[in-house]
Amino acid sequence: MSEQPEKRPAGLLGRVLALPNDSIAKMLVVTIALSLVCSILVSSAAVLLKPMQQRNVELARKARILEVAGLMEAERDIEELFQSVEPRLVELDSGEFSDRFDPSDYDQQVAARDPSLSAVVEPWNDIAGIGRRAHYAPVYLVKSGESVEKVILPVHGYGLWSTMYGFLALSGDGREVLGLTFYQHAETPGLGGEIENPRWLEKWVGKKIYGPEGEVKLRVVRGSVGTEQADWAVDGISGATLTADGVSHMIEYWLGEQGFKPFLARLREEGA
Repeated sequence: MSEQPEKRPAGLLGRVLALPNDSIAKMLVVTIALSLVCSILVSSAAVLLKPMQQRNVELARKARILEVAGLMEAERDIEELFQSVEPRLVELDSGEFSDRFDPSDYDQQVAARDPSLSAVVEPWNDIAGIGRRAHYAPVYLVKSGESVEKVILPVHGYGLWSTMYGFLALSGDGREVLGLTFYQHAETPGLGGEIENPRWLEKWVGKKIYGPEGEVKLRVVRGSVGTEQADWAVDGISGATLTADGVSHMIEYWLGEQGFKPFLARLREEGA
């Protein structure tokens, strides 16, 4: 019985398959086809996984807020715990609450890049190195009845290599630090990266913010805190002076007139 000749697809595909395997044209076509298939698979995976990624980012943000507020509990659902936190939107210039955007999905970083929702920070005022400041910022309140017990503020400022993003928890009157955490930065591991060290972050708890004249007095000092500075100062980070200075400038900016100071003043008046 004679052997049947191999059937190949007709058209362009058939002509490509008929080429020798070591043909440059065939290798190019196969490479391009494989690249297209891989691109489609990767793009499809990215689209399908994006909602899950966004969900994980949101859960991580809520977890950091709960941690800095001292509300995180092991083996408890984050969404359930976060129900004790009230997100609100604040207009920074007036310090008043605003309903212009939903604070649950408002992105302050995105707003800061939108000229209609932000303004350039003049160089002489830009001690935190943020460039632009959004007109609105989210805040997170922990209440006991109608009384605000804790306030969590988003803060950011430039260190040595990067913008450092974190959350600062304050007492209900906005005068004392209850916690500080950083969730995004690119400072040097082992040096500036020590801003994430829990032992260093613990040193912020109980520190006062404002001096007798209402000025922001809280800062990171070089070396160790002396007795006279104890209420308003935090030990420096060895080998990371510029990062520590960046943290001080960040605190000074966001708790000053350009940041949340008008809001904290209103909060004290309403709670009086």
